[in-house]
Amino acid sequence: MVILKVGGGKAINWEYIATDLKALQEDVIIVHGANAYASEIAEKLGVKETFIMSPSGHTSRYTDDQAMDVLTMTYAGLINKKIVSVLRQHGINALGMCGADGGVWMGKKKDAILSEENGKVKVIRDSLTGNVTSVNRDLIMLLVHHGYTPVITIPAVTPEGELINVDNDRAVAVMARDLAIQRIIILFEAPGFLADKGDDSSRVARMKISEINTYIQATDGRMRKKLLGIKEAFTFGVQEVCLGDGRKKHPIINTLEGKGTIIQ
Repeated sequence: MVILKVGGGKAINWEYIATDLKALQEDVIIVHGANAYASEIAEKLGVKETFIMSPSGHTSRYTDDQAMDVLTMTYAGLINKKIVSVLRQHGINALGMCGADGGVWMGKKKDAILSEENGKVKVIRDSLTGNVTSVNRDLIMLLVHHGYTPVITIPAVTPEGELINVDNDRAVAVMARDLAIQRIIILFEAPGFLADKGDDSSRVARMKISEINTYIQATDGRMRKKLLGIKEAFTFGVQEVCLGDGRKKHPIINTLEGKGTIIQ
């Protein structure tokens, strides 16, 4: 069994992904994003997006009630169901769900978030953000054993039933731990990990997990979050993470053949 994590950019081609999935001789659990669409819908609805920069340089979305509504309708609603539709058109028995459904992603809300603005650090206590702490393994395995391909996205849910925004990359790491997954495939809008962001020719074909801290320090934004999630996944027993381009034909096959970045 493998986890396929797919980014939320508009250039991701789900037709290509579905074609490869149909040929893959392995059970797959899909986790997807929808960031670009969420920003677009927020703008259309007149909901202002606010991003928080932590003192350590990590960027996250400030999630109040309005932002949570936009995220839920975009990730768990519009984009999740569009992905399910494409997969089913290709004969994949996809079942879309968010982390709250069946408690598939149980999480803990953060008590506080540190935000740095103009050299000053302030404490934010009302953001609906948190981390996935456990996965409903029984539910996922029930679906997989009955021939379904789970397609999962945010939000997660707390034991009290509160929806929370979580980082998909870290959620994947926890899934790998609880499901004893050894391989993760990650597709996004780049040919692999780029040593020089924006320069496709700087693709790193192979990366040792022992080198990952060096690469984390050299990156920022979403790629840093991806690498942090990958690092955590390896501590949970993952043996291989393959990064590849979700925009090109045969994205999964190419990635597994080493045409992206393989981390071991």
